[in-house]
Amino acid sequence: MPEQQTAEERTDPAEEVGTFLRQRREQIAQRWADAALFRTVFTVSRDEAVEAGRAVVEALAAVAATGRLEDPEADGFAVVREQLARTAHSRARAGATIGQISAEMDALRPPVTDLLLDEFSDHAPADHLRECTTALTVLMGTLRLVMLETAMSAGQELINRQRLELLEVATPVIKLWEGIVAVPLIGTLDSARSQVVMETLLDAVVEQHARIAILDITGVPTVDSLVAQHLMKTVAAARLMGAECIVSGIRPAIAQTIVHLGIDLSSVLTRASLADALAYALEQQGAHIVPNPSPAAETR
Repeated sequence: MPEQQTAEERTDPAEEVGTFLRQRREQIAQRWADAALFRTVFTVSRDEAVEAGRAVVEALAAVAATGRLEDPEADGFAVVREQLARTAHSRARAGATIGQISAEMDALRPPVTDLLLDEFSDHAPADHLRECTTALTVLMGTLRLVMLETAMSAGQELINRQRLELLEVATPVIKLWEGIVAVPLIGTLDSARSQVVMETLLDAVVEQHARIAILDITGVPTVDSLVAQHLMKTVAAARLMGAECIVSGIRPAIAQTIVHLGIDLSSVLTRASLADALAYALEQQGAHIVPNPSPAAETR
């Protein structure tokens, strides 16, 4: 059994923790591979889980060597942020909450603490052992903070991506006739959705070789000045692509709002309804529109 160190011989607890982590890297990685966090992410290969664990332990050792145990911006964490982000993203996609990820991170600490106690309990004084254990606890707490930051970032990225996908799904482009496409809009229009409308419509103009595009806003309850400007830009962009753009279905409330806002739509071709816009588009294509006779006319 090694002799107990004197106060002068003892090294800094952070440095000792760093040395311990480097020496026990493989054992820690093996134990972490069976922990819920790594096991649920690396389901195909346990070797990948072990390798990921090694990378995290090496990062912790690097941070401990600098003594910046409480600093989530310590250089050592930079090399594993991408790994932690992938892990957090995988857990977020699986439906794990921030609380669950936090609990899974907490579960990584006991295996390391147990190994540390086995390493130092035989020869280190009680107060020094307590200092090393505290240093390890602080370091693991900082790792947990880094993980939660990346988890929140990954979660926000997932939300943003899903929101964009929903916007695209909620903005269908319908081919009404050869060379005629329409985008029927339903629900609230904001700047983000207006941008998606523009991109979706222009893509359809190119793909369908459309000469006339109809923006139907019958199902849009309100339009503010910014959205109105987006619609005008969409009309202008469609013209640049060689397509005439018609805005149909402007409700009375929206018309009043546009007038009160002083927005000039004189350069925009409008029609009262989608049917009117389609009839106009067909006439421009050279089709002859024959209206259905009224029931009264049929009885004469």
